[in-house]
Amino acid sequence: MHTDPTTLFRELWINYQSVTPSAQKIHGILGSAEGREDMVNDHIALRTFKLPPVELDALAAHFLSLGYQQGGEYHFESKKLYARHYEHPDPELPKVFISELLVEQCSAQLQAIVQKLVQGVSAEAVQQDNFLYSGRHWDLDYQTYNTLLEESEYAAWVAAWGYRANHFTVSINHLQQLDSVQAINQLLKEHGFTINASGGEVKGSPAELLEQSSTMADRVAMQFSDREAVIPSCFYEFALRYPDAHGRLYSGFVAASADRIFESTNSLA
Repeated sequence: MHTDPTTLFRELWINYQSVTPSAQKIHGILGSAEGREDMVNDHIALRTFKLPPVELDALAAHFLSLGYQQGGEYHFESKKLYARHYEHPDPELPKVFISELLVEQCSAQLQAIVQKLVQGVSAEAVQQDNFLYSGRHWDLDYQTYNTLLEESEYAAWVAAWGYRANHFTVSINHLQQLDSVQAINQLLKEHGFTINASGGEVKGSPAELLEQSSTMADRVAMQFSDREAVIPSCFYEFALRYPDAHGRLYSGFVAASADRIFESTNSLA
């Protein structure tokens, strides 16, 4: 596993950009508005299945080994997901949000498909330095992808894309000119980007100590075992955190908002 977080996040970013063409464009748009190139990453998100050897805990081990500590846990009953976030004692390091599909709650058909996908992944592979940005570890045909899609957008996404950052997140707290979620949304819409409008373009509120928004995922060509098809890949998120009663910036997540953010990769949105 990686010995320092900087290397891990750099590799995750390179991999994320490779399937998210809009990321560099958005980075440039925000950089021009801010008059500087550096953006602080609030958090990344990773997705997986609740099956050994790829369950949430196996992914989290990569971050625990770098000094990260477990934060809150989150339940998304309608989507059959469970998640936890992890944060580092150094507040400048990105937080990590890891979710897993509760496969045992899904249909027998989905369970059989996903079990077959992950059975070829070894525990040793999961422990490798590059696992979190290693992509797909199994063959997948387009019909199987669509079968998963009918039941769970999340399952289909993980089946197609495998292991990589599902999104990076610009910390609005570290920007100087664009100081609100609304300002970023407006700027990106002027440049032709689509903002995730599920539950409203701004998710959360100052009262919940967190406001978020996100673009809809890029649509890129994916090579399946039998054909190529254009499907949703990854997206960019924006987060503004507010101080709690003790004056500390809130470091957790709001489940209702995260529930809507998941929909940034929906294919029919």
